[in-house]
Amino acid sequence: MRTMGITDLALVNPERYPDPQTQWFAAGATDVLAAARVCATLDEALQGTKFAVACSARQRDVAVPMVDVRAAAAEATEVAQLHPVAFVFGNETSGLSNDEVARCNLLASIPVDPAFSSLNVAAAVQVFCYELRMACGGTLPVPKDEQLATHEEVEAFYGHLESTMMQTGFLNPAHPRKLMLRLRRLFGRSRLQVEEVNILRGILSSLISSKKRD
Repeated sequence: MRTMGITDLALVNPERYPDPQTQWFAAGATDVLAAARVCATLDEALQGTKFAVACSARQRDVAVPMVDVRAAAAEATEVAQLHPVAFVFGNETSGLSNDEVARCNLLASIPVDPAFSSLNVAAAVQVFCYELRMACGGTLPVPKDEQLATHEEVEAFYGHLESTMMQTGFLNPAHPRKLMLRLRRLFGRSRLQVEEVNILRGILSSLISSKKRD
């Protein structure tokens, strides 16, 4: 949960809690454990929520619509903009009962290979949390040296490129044809980064310097 930025944990009738072993399993995410709510029943854990998703791999004969994890994350994220939502997981041995599923608004499952659908609870929770993060617009941070170049920086490069090609005789300004247009298409497909523009302009400058020395 913690790796995906989700920290609101409710435990329903845990066999042992607190337990020193949970600290070890948490791998540093002790803030989630410290703030966890311990509830006697699922109804208590769901108090105040407006939308609950039962997470289970088994098909159920219950009056709850079933969707995949991605669709569930998208719907829950929309509701969560105004109301509290919950994702409900069963224990490692028996999962959720039909009665527990019926207390939820949606039944969600991870699309796995039907021939081998075994997935432990920790892995299932991670998949659901990941989909929730992506539904909320989660993206990888872009390193500083991989920032895309601005329009002005790219246009300055094109001007530098055209000037260099004319100075080296590669481009005849009297008969330019469609060379610059094609080069714009070529570089436009690559989504130039700031560092890349700087490298390209450095190469162009070195060409002119070499030509002057010759």
